[in-house]
Amino acid sequence: MNKTLTIRGNDFIQNGKPVQLLSGAIHYFRVVPEYWRDRLLKLKAMGLNTVETYVAWNLHEPRPGRFNFSGGLDLPAYCRLAGELGLNVIVRPGPYICAEWDLGGLPSWLLRDPSMQLRCSYKPYLKAVDRFFDALIPPLVPLMATRGGPIVALQVENEYGSYGNDKTYLRHLADGLRRRGGDVLLFNSDGPSDLMLTGGTLPDIFKVANFGSRTGEAFAKLREHQPEGPLMCGEFWCGWFDHWGDAAPHHTRSPEDVARELDAMLAAGGSVNFYMFHGGTNFGFMAGANYTEKGLQPDVTSYDYDAPLNEWGEPTAKFHAAREVIARYFPLPPLELPPPIPRRAFGTVTLDRAAPLIGQAERLARPVFSPGPLTMEALGQGHGFVLYRTTINGPLNEQPLTLKACHDRAQVFLDGVPLGVIERDMTPSPVNITVGPGGHTLEILVENLARINYGPRLHDRKGITEHVRIGYQLHFGWEHFALPLDNLRRLRYAPVGESTTGPTVYRGTINIDKPADTFVHLPGWTKGAVWINGFNLGRFWNRGPQQALYLPGPLLRQGRNECHVLELHTPGPGCRIELKEHTDLGTASA
Repeated sequence: MNKTLTIRGNDFIQNGKPVQLLSGAIHYFRVVPEYWRDRLLKLKAMGLNTVETYVAWNLHEPRPGRFNFSGGLDLPAYCRLAGELGLNVIVRPGPYICAEWDLGGLPSWLLRDPSMQLRCSYKPYLKAVDRFFDALIPPLVPLMATRGGPIVALQVENEYGSYGNDKTYLRHLADGLRRRGGDVLLFNSDGPSDLMLTGGTLPDIFKVANFGSRTGEAFAKLREHQPEGPLMCGEFWCGWFDHWGDAAPHHTRSPEDVARELDAMLAAGGSVNFYMFHGGTNFGFMAGANYTEKGLQPDVTSYDYDAPLNEWGEPTAKFHAAREVIARYFPLPPLELPPPIPRRAFGTVTLDRAAPLIGQAERLARPVFSPGPLTMEALGQGHGFVLYRTTINGPLNEQPLTLKACHDRAQVFLDGVPLGVIERDMTPSPVNITVGPGGHTLEILVENLARINYGPRLHDRKGITEHVRIGYQLHFGWEHFALPLDNLRRLRYAPVGESTTGPTVYRGTINIDKPADTFVHLPGWTKGAVWINGFNLGRFWNRGPQQALYLPGPLLRQGRNECHVLELHTPGPGCRIELKEHTDLGTASA
C-alpha cells in the first residue's frame, strides 16, 4: 500500500482520502529498544495514527566520520516497527533538534573550530551536516511512503525562526533531503508569530505551528502565513520539563486543560502532534540546558514531561482524557493495552568499594599540557569532567581565585584539600588561596552540567573557557585530564574507608533473580551519576526536584549486576542505595 501523504486544498490526503494526522512524539533514543513496541502500541491505543521522532546527530556521530546506527540507535528498525504496527512516521532529522538535549543534538566536536558558526551556511558546518545526512538518509529511503514505507514527512531544520533567518541554509537542507531520496512531504515548524514564521520558513515548504494553548489564535496566525493547506500543531506542548533546582516540584499540566485544547484543534479540522506522547529519559550526560536571567538552567535526567505516558511507560490520566476527546471525532476500538511491564523493589545495596577520582585521573586519561587552560572541546571531549592541575609557588597571602569563565561547575582543591565550589557566572569568586613557601598543587575539577540547547547561546564550550587568575595575575602552566567517565573499569578500587570523601567512584553488586523495572534512590547522597552494568543512567543531585533515577529492566541481568556511583561530595550513610518500585518525583502545576 502506498501511504504517501499529499496536500489537496486544506486537507492531507492519504490513500485517496482526507486524513487528519494524530501524532505523538516518542524519541527512540530516550527509550531502551526492548520497549519500543510497548510504547508504540500504547500510542496507537490512545487513538493516534502517527509517531514522530527527532534524530540525535550527536549520538549517531560521536566522533567526526564515525557513525553508530546500531542497537538503541537503529532508527530504520524503529521506523520499520512503527510501520508494522500500522503507524505513519514523521522524522525530524535536524540537524538541530532542540529537544532539551545537549547542544540541541548538534555534536560538541563542531565547537573545536574556534570560528564555528552554527545553523547557517558557514561552509565547515554545512560540510559536517552533509556528511551526516549522507549516512542518515539513504538507509531511510526504502522506508519512505513513496516506496511503500511508513515515513510520510521529513522536517527541514527545527524551529529555525526562533534562531535565525538564513534562507540559503534552509534551501541547502531542503534540497539535500530531496537529493538523497527524501521525496516525501517536507515541512518547517515554528512558533505562531510573524518573526518566526517569516524568518524560519521557505515559501515552497509546508508550515506547521508549535504551541500549547490558544489554538484559535495560533491557527489564525498560521493561516496568515499559509493561506491554503491543512492546519497542524507540530508540537502540542501537553506538559513541560524540569530543571535542577526548580523551586516547584515536577511541572505538570492538568488533563482537563489538555483535553480542552485538543478538542479545539480537532474541532477546527486540525492535525496534531503531542509533544511529548512519551518523554522517556535523558540517559547519560545528554540532558540539555536553558540560559535565562537566572543563568544556566540544566535539565534533570527524567524527561517524563508529564506526558500521556509517564517516564516508565504507564498511561496517565492525561492518556485517558486525550483518548476520550479523540473518540468524539474518530471511531476507536475498545481500549486494549499491552500487558503491564513489571516493576520491583530489589532492596538496599551497599557500595563497598571506592576509587578516588582525582587521585586516579592518570588511570583514565593521559595528561595534556598547555600554558593556558583548554576547553573540553579542544581536548576532543564531549561530556563529563576536565581535571585541571598546576603548581602554585608560595608564599602568597590571601588572593581570590577567579575562573574566567567557568562552564559550568568547578570544585577546587589545594594540596588535596577542598577549598570550595565555583559555579558559572558566580561573581565575586567564593574561593581564596593562601599558601606558604614552596610548591603547592592546585586542582580544579570542572563539570559540564549540560550544553545549552535553545536560543542564541548555542556556542556553549565547556571547561575553563578563558583563563584563571590568582589575584590580578593570570596563571599559566596547566595539565589537563579529559574525564568523560566512559571507562570506570580502569580505576583501582579499595574497601570504603571512614575517610573516603570528595569526588569518588563507589562500586557494588546487585544480585537479581528476575530483572524488572526499578528506581535507584540515593538517600543522603549529594551529586553525581549512576552506572548499571556500564550503562550511564544519568545524573542525580540533591537540589531536586528529581531524587530517583529510572532503571529499565532490560539493563539488568539475572544474577550479578555491577553498580557504579560517582559522588562528588559526600555519599549517603553507609554508602547505600535503594532500589524501589516507585519514583519520588513530586508534582506541581506548570
